[in-house]
Amino acid sequence: MKPISVDLTNQFLVAMPELDDSMFGRAVVYIFRHDEDGAAGLIVNHPSDVQFAHLLSEIRLPALKPLARPEQPVLVGGPVHPELGFVLHRGHGPWTSTLHSSDSIAVTHSRDVLDAISQGHGPSDYLVSLGYAGWQPGQLEEEIADNQWLTSQASTDVLFELPYEARWEAAINALGLDWRLLSHDVGHA
Repeated sequence: MKPISVDLTNQFLVAMPELDDSMFGRAVVYIFRHDEDGAAGLIVNHPSDVQFAHLLSEIRLPALKPLARPEQPVLVGGPVHPELGFVLHRGHGPWTSTLHSSDSIAVTHSRDVLDAISQGHGPSDYLVSLGYAGWQPGQLEEEIADNQWLTSQASTDVLFELPYEARWEAAINALGLDWRLLSHDVGHA
């Protein structure tokens, strides 16, 4: 396989304003893996109707310690395997099925991290999502070339500090851009 030309791991994909898609419209996607096999990421600004406390109850993990944010919504992480849960978190712990996408950010796809959170000894900063976004080799690069996405360095402030509805505009502003002035037209020589 041909190596990828640009590694977008630990980057944000920020949907262009004109991207008119029910799943990806105004989405901010955290790319946790990008290699010769394709890319995978989690949408970090589209909350679902499911609250985290309800999810814990559904998988029979009662909140033994008071949860800091029991009303925190579970995010719609993407269209691929929407029945599977993922925890995007700050810090690296002893959990299984963890992919370290940077020195400080990881994605865990195992029940033990949810158990740790429910008992009060999991990561302090985390997002829980169902499903993920995935791209075949070359597909993401083609979408970027077609001006569907902007890319930027991921920010823990955007991930863990800002309200969901403020993340898209903040990610664009971090690039020094005003979304109202962005054009969807792509120039070709």
